[in-house]
Order: sequence, then structure tokens, then C-alpha cells
Amino acid sequence: MNTRSATGPMAATFLDLPAGSPGGSVELFLDLYTGQQPLIPARAFMLTPPGTRPRLPAGLSLLPVTGKCLEGIAFARYVQALRKALAAAVDPAQVGVLHLQHLTFGATPALIRALPLPPRIALVHGTDLLFAEAHRDQLQVLRETAKAADAIVVPTGAMADRLIKLAPQVERRKITHIPWGVPDHLLTAPPRRPSRTGPSHLRLLYAGRLTAEKGGEALIKSLAPVQGVELSIAAPRSQFLVLAPLLQRAGVRVRYLGWLRRPQLWKAFTEHDVLVVPSTTLEAMGLVALEAQACGLPVLYQPVPGLSEALAASGMASDFTRSAALARDLDRLRTSPSILAALRQAGYANAARYPLSATARALTDLGCQLT
Repeated sequence: MNTRSATGPMAATFLDLPAGSPGGSVELFLDLYTGQQPLIPARAFMLTPPGTRPRLPAGLSLLPVTGKCLEGIAFARYVQALRKALAAAVDPAQVGVLHLQHLTFGATPALIRALPLPPRIALVHGTDLLFAEAHRDQLQVLRETAKAADAIVVPTGAMADRLIKLAPQVERRKITHIPWGVPDHLLTAPPRRPSRTGPSHLRLLYAGRLTAEKGGEALIKSLAPVQGVELSIAAPRSQFLVLAPLLQRAGVRVRYLGWLRRPQLWKAFTEHDVLVVPSTTLEAMGLVALEAQACGLPVLYQPVPGLSEALAASGMASDFTRSAALARDLDRLRTSPSILAALRQAGYANAARYPLSATARALTDLGCQLT
């Protein structure tokens, strides 16, 4: 059985989201496991999306399974359908280790059942914990996965603390801290920031999904009375349209940029003055903030678990739920160029601590220890 490449064991990994879905966990998945020369050799799978099939990166395979859900008999049927699709698509002799993306959702139990023999590395993301808190069946999946995994990888200590609250029986010796990473080429050759001339408005950028825990509503409500700022939003169109009535009621003018591909987003980072990250609950690590810092964009953030650990003093913490506090911090940034310059330099240094190659090396070394 040849399950080990020149760099480590061949992984089998599966993210049960349609190809083309937005989100930091999707970008991390594609960065690590796909491309002509993936950082981690893998049989990598996502779901076939409805409608037009997107352009796929090399090394990504799609499973034509529908019916994704979270609870009840329908969830059990969905997991069974995923298991059958995986069993038909993967030769067990090729696989040396499982990389379980998320402790919850259908892909994880399906992968374990389809390939029961290889050792299992489970990767914790913020959505795992949020969905386990909100859905009883997902909490059960999380606890079963934590028990079945040989190692559990958390990007921040905050994720370990939250996991232990949800699954107090988890063996702490299994938990390994491996931070997520920023593509190395972004750290060594970031896009050039054009010099700015013109009006003194502070150009704010929100980038990411607009789901409830991301804090978009609090951002809009708190920005409504603030003067001297311009807001751009880069988010999925359907989610932006849901927010549109609130924008209209609040009287906040927004420039909608669309859902940007990675190089477009990195360019957008250079065209703004501050990235705003108003997440309300937690972030596994906040990759979009780290990528912004790598591009020289200072970060103003809500100090929630995970984000506080990844950014600390390299960004500026604020309270997006209090308009007066937010206005005060934005006015400081707008009227004190030296603060922005200091945050920009601190951000460059902070992002440099998290090269993606280090993430891949650590995951590969962990797989070698288990196989």
C-alpha cells in the first residue's frame, strides 16, 4: 500500500459545500489541497453546485449529492448518500490520513464511515462551534467526531476553550494548536498600495459573508450617524440584498463591490484605508483580516474570541455595537495619519507570522506522526 507521497501521507478530505461557495474555510481548503502542486497531497472533494459548473482548480473533485441539511432523519439520509459517493470515488489504498474539515456537518461522519481505517485529523472552524450550539444533532456529531479523531487541530486557543465547553469529555492531549495561514506569495510580494490624494474621508471596507454572526447589522446601525467615512462592501450578492433595506432605513451609502475573487480582493485592500471586522460572536482566526494586513490595510475589529488572539495590538479594537465608541475610533483614524501608518506596519509584521507553508508543514508533520 503506497499512501505516502514525498512530502507526507496522502490525505482524503471533503468540504460539503458547493464548489464556488464563499468563506475563509473554503479558501483555506483550496489553498492547502488543490492546485498543480498542492501544499498537502490529497483527494479533495466538494459538492457539485446547482446550475453552471464553476471553473475548478486542479485536484478538486465534485460529488453530485443533494439534500444537505442539519437535523433529523433527513440528515442521516444525507450522510449515507455522501458515504456512498465517497466510497465509489476513493480507493482506500491511496489514502494515508483523513483531514476532517469541521467537527460538524455531513462530510465528516461520511468520510469516517467511507474510510474507517486511516488515522483522523479534525480541523476546528468557527462555524462548527456555532452550529453545534444551535442544533442538537450537530452537537452530537461534534462530540462523536471529537471522540473518533486521533488529533484535533485548532487555529487559536479560543477555539479549544469553546470546543471543551461543548464537548467536556474531549481528551485534551488530542488538541494541537496550528494557526491557519496566508499564502506565502502575498507575504513576500504584496500588491502595491497607491499613494492617496484627494478628500479626507476614511475609506472603510467590509469583506466577507454577511451572515448574522459577522455583525453586518451592528456595523450599519452604528455607522448611520458617523460623518467622514465611506463604506464599501465585498460580499455575496444574495446576502448584500438582504441587508439593503436596513441600509436604506439607516441612510448609509454603500459602494457594493460584488463577491470578489482573491486577487480582486487583495487589490481592493490597497484601495481602502481600514478593514472593518464587526463579528459578534467568534472567529476561528480571521483570515480575511490577516490577508488585509499582508496587503498593508489596517484592521478595526470587534474583540471577539479568536480574532483578539490573532490580531491583538496589531489591529485596533473597537465596539461596533456602540455608535459613539465607533465614531470616536474612526475619527482618531481619520484625523491621525500616524496611527494608520503604525497599524499598517504592525499589520505587516503580524501577517508575516502566519505563512500558509507553515500551516501545511505542521499538518503534514502531524499526519506523519499518526501514520
